[in-house]
Amino acid sequence: MVRRIFVFFLLCFTFGTAYAHKPSDSYLSIQLNNGKVIGQWDIALRDLDFAIGLDADGNGEITWGEVQAKHNDIDAYTIARLALSSGGDNCPIQVTDHLIDNHTDGAYAVMQFAVNCPKVPSELNIKYGLFFDIDPQHKGLLRLQYGSETRTAIFSPEAPEQKFVLEIPSRWKQFFDYLAHGVEHIWKGYDHILFLISLLLPAVVFRSRHAWAPVESFRAAFIDVLKIVTAFTVAHSVTLTLATLGVVSIPSRIVESVIAFSIVVAALNNIFPVIEGRRWIVAFSFGFLHGFGFASVLQDLGLPRDALAIALVGFNCGVEVGQLVIVSLFFPVAYWLRATLFYRKTVLVGGSAAIIVLAALWFTERAFDLKFMPF
Repeated sequence: MVRRIFVFFLLCFTFGTAYAHKPSDSYLSIQLNNGKVIGQWDIALRDLDFAIGLDADGNGEITWGEVQAKHNDIDAYTIARLALSSGGDNCPIQVTDHLIDNHTDGAYAVMQFAVNCPKVPSELNIKYGLFFDIDPQHKGLLRLQYGSETRTAIFSPEAPEQKFVLEIPSRWKQFFDYLAHGVEHIWKGYDHILFLISLLLPAVVFRSRHAWAPVESFRAAFIDVLKIVTAFTVAHSVTLTLATLGVVSIPSRIVESVIAFSIVVAALNNIFPVIEGRRWIVAFSFGFLHGFGFASVLQDLGLPRDALAIALVGFNCGVEVGQLVIVSLFFPVAYWLRATLFYRKTVLVGGSAAIIVLAALWFTERAFDLKFMPF
């Protein structure tokens, strides 16, 4: 029994390394055209304000004048944390213009710059270190364009430096690149994971005389899990496709708020069961909104026009692979512990209560544009 409990907590700890949607991100775009290299870097004003201080009067609002007054400081801070080289030669960066743009999660400083390489690069090495020293969850999303080709990458404290050979990538390479992005996203999307786990927790038990009792067979539990995962997959795949293609668009703030709300509903149903045998309906209904959350990340990565279908299918397959890994890790352990009071009381009821509290805090942050959670 002690060994089972230890294994379960170890598994839960591995899930705890993920985090919610819309963390600190910047968007780096680099283009190679006719031997010239130019770029644009979109950085959230809230992140720059935290790092170097933009709100001069401390009123909680950052004006264009306050940003203008800090242009030199912004240049010095950011360019010191981005380095490009080609064939062993450094490629100095020169800022050419400053703008302001609005993304779905707020206002961003936009830096346009030129890259001066000694010769036309056949490969490009990029070293990225923005905010890593103050925010280990920060990510730099790169979109690299050369000719008609588009490459994407994600910089993180674990992968701060990446090398790109500027050749036309094969269709298979593009597919596997986006598949990897999909796997990474589901593993870093703590809200998606908690929603799924909230629905899976009761899959190995059933209600008997107003209490949870263990299911008799593995087959019954497996079929329940299969229904939930299939319903969630079908629903989010539909909206992921529609949103990525621009057919349907919903503001990010609404999407992220409803995703948090869906977690509260799913976990609350474990404590006060209303929908007992048809949790796949909940997975299907809220899965549509989770698809919009996936789409926002895919759109931010950038989509190659000549390989749109490959990128879309690859990313979606990556999400499913990551999701199946989570299920394959969680379900056998849950089934193993299903007959124990520890599972039915501590894991199912206590775990659901903890999920409700966390998701409610996320909902409050997202719905009212607040920030008090560290992740």
